[in-house]
Amino acid sequence: MAQEFTVSLKSIIDEHSLEVIHTPEDPANIYISDIDVNRPGLQLAGFYEYFDNNRIQIIGNSETAYLNQCGAEIRIQRLKKFFSMKPAAVIVSRGLEVADQMKEYAETYGVPLLRSEESTSTFTSKLVAYLSLQLAPRITRHGVLIEVYGEGMLILGESGVGKSETAIELVKRGHRLIADDAVEIRKASNITLVGSSPDNIRHFLELRGIGIINARQLFGMGAVKVNEKIDMVVELELWNPEKIYDRMGVDNHYISILGVKVPSLTIPVKPGRNLAVILEVAAMNNRQKKMGYNAAQELLDNLGLDMEGSDTVHSL
Repeated sequence: MAQEFTVSLKSIIDEHSLEVIHTPEDPANIYISDIDVNRPGLQLAGFYEYFDNNRIQIIGNSETAYLNQCGAEIRIQRLKKFFSMKPAAVIVSRGLEVADQMKEYAETYGVPLLRSEESTSTFTSKLVAYLSLQLAPRITRHGVLIEVYGEGMLILGESGVGKSETAIELVKRGHRLIADDAVEIRKASNITLVGSSPDNIRHFLELRGIGIINARQLFGMGAVKVNEKIDMVVELELWNPEKIYDRMGVDNHYISILGVKVPSLTIPVKPGRNLAVILEVAAMNNRQKKMGYNAAQELLDNLGLDMEGSDTVHSL
């Protein structure tokens, strides 16, 4: 059974600057588990067959106008029925006036009632994007995540191969650290992975021989970032003279993380190799490939050679 993730209602309130009309308890102790949200027009009209009370309900102009054109008795019946279903939370958008009956039934049935000043469409899109990230399937992997020229680069490798040292060199060269040692990877969509650091170790790095450092304190706010899309994966491994490494880059290699394919490279490590520069070039080359340019293929075309590239995918 897939693990279910939750986000506290307090986090949603703080993130979207919501006004609290009523909560049955501390919002920090109320948890939302459904990514989808709902506009309850059909429910206010009396149709509940497919109603999911785990979803946040958003009431905008349309729902308010419908309730206002109902007679007082019908409006009371519809609101009572709606709140008796105990939805996860009800949010009134556009800063619209919250009817007294809403407040009454929210208190009666223990339903959180909130208000947003934003338009319904804008607020809904922001809320769905936020919930999609916070409730996304996730895994944690040992590695380093750093932004290099706008590319989110996940650096993997055995302990002691030089991941953190390479990250420090990249930070000194103007790039930004997201996570060291433990990288939380979330599947934000079917084609997007977002990486971040656990809160308790965010911005910290371990350097053998020196110890623990705080990248934000040492290099400034511009050297760190809270999260970043993962655009490529780089596997650092000690140089093996018996192994044949890819020297052309015609073949495409991918790694599958949570079902999402991400371009991957294997970089051999040995004394004298400037890994920071190599990874900068790898990031720029990855951007070129995404824009449709492949230097290896152009060289082969110039030489009159026809070597068909292939895709290799393995799972993390």
